[in-house]
Amino acid sequence: QVQLVESGGGLVQTGASVRLSCAASGFHFDKYAMGWFRQAPGKEREFIAAINWNGDSTKYADSVKDRFTISRDNAGEKVYLQMNILRPEDTSVYYCAADRWVHRLTAPTSDRDFNSWGQGTQVTVSP
Repeated sequence: QVQLVESGGGLVQTGASVRLSCAASGFHFDKYAMGWFRQAPGKEREFIAAINWNGDSTKYADSVKDRFTISRDNAGEKVYLQMNILRPEDTSVYYCAADRWVHRLTAPTSDRDFNSWGQGTQVTVSP
């Protein structure tokens, strides 16, 4: 079955950098777009970044554009989120997700486009 396992979260200071990883298994990873979302307590899940199946289309939320970078390693079946210049408002649980459709040309941005989710990894940014 599909498994997505996030790692790399933790407690960091404002301005620090963190790289999240998501290891995928149980499906043809190289055929699906992948995304990162986050959800803070009491808030709705928020789109952060997505990358299409071959990596030539990426999308970002305005709140993280120019600070976060999504990338993927199809051979290693992993997707990454490099997060730079972290702010306290980036504190959240971060989830990776797999697209429900194969070979989408552009990276999807709605959580309705994704049908498989990891368990999440906590990122806490102290002031």
